[in-house]
Amino acid sequence: MLEFYRGKKVFVTGHTGFKGSWLCELLLEAGADVTGYASGLPTDPALYEIAGLQREIHSYEGDIRDRDLLKKVFDEVKPEIVFHLAAQPIVRDSYQQPAYTYETNVLGTVNILECIRQSEYVRSFVNVTTDKVYKNREWVWGYRENEELDGYDPYSNSKSCSELVTNCYKNAFALGDKSTGGVAVSTARAGNVIGGGDFANDRIIPDCVRAAIAKKEIVVRNPYSVRPYQHVLEPLHAYLVIAARQYENIRYADCYNVGPDETDCFATGKLVDLFVQYWGEGLRWVNQCDDGPHEAGYLRLDCSKLKAAFDWKPHWNLQTAVQKTVEWTKCWVQDKSVRRCMEKQIKEFYSDRAQQEGCV
Repeated sequence: MLEFYRGKKVFVTGHTGFKGSWLCELLLEAGADVTGYASGLPTDPALYEIAGLQREIHSYEGDIRDRDLLKKVFDEVKPEIVFHLAAQPIVRDSYQQPAYTYETNVLGTVNILECIRQSEYVRSFVNVTTDKVYKNREWVWGYRENEELDGYDPYSNSKSCSELVTNCYKNAFALGDKSTGGVAVSTARAGNVIGGGDFANDRIIPDCVRAAIAKKEIVVRNPYSVRPYQHVLEPLHAYLVIAARQYENIRYADCYNVGPDETDCFATGKLVDLFVQYWGEGLRWVNQCDDGPHEAGYLRLDCSKLKAAFDWKPHWNLQTAVQKTVEWTKCWVQDKSVRRCMEKQIKEFYSDRAQQEGCV
């Protein structure tokens, strides 16, 4: 599948983030001509910088809310394929900065869609949202793509709005008009991702990493909350598949859930147990509720639509995902080449997929 991207001009918003950095590495491995647009580095340290990705892609610094600058860069680059990852992605931060969250996540989506609407060169667009777009009813079965969109907190709700904006542009401006061969437009609603190089605040794996390095106990606020955890390469592979297939056939343009199988929907405490197991060194965790803002207690996705459309299935289970995350982190802590570790894990991921699909 990666060979499809060789020589393709690909535009990635939010390319300096955790998922954006891994996506850029995947695209570089595929031989794509990659351009990124983001408002600087989101964390300190940042995977994008320590992996040296800035030396190999065309990188532009700019706010996704600045439509004029975004349009200027967009028209200069003339991309064929666009992945929209730029966002304010932290739930707790959205309570502190709700207006900024909506401006970034909703207006940012409007701005990138305006660029696409006015372009003559974009063929495929994927807007990356979240599993939190659904109105959470705390039920035990997975949410399907036709469920009600109504995220509870400002982050989740702004991503619900981003979904609606995308669908509006797709319909009102015929971006996905099959009769005219218009731009293929999809949204991808991914579950919680983990992997090496995530340094964000208020996420469980980065919290585990910081505690492990400081040789402190890991503080877990909601150990019984169930989430669809997956390694970052799983949804990124799905995004690449969606963008490539709809580029070739616009009938694949749609909205898709991207998550693990039900057996890998784990309580947060179980996830931390795995991290402690693979990290070793006597690491421990404690349950410590801090009376923070509302968080969903139970969340699963039904990914049967993605599986049926693309014969897709997840391959790395949660144990493997945590083991790969710890492997990358220890590589970084020991001052080894994290870029080589990323390349190695990508090769392992695609080798594992090929073996499980009977291709080798």
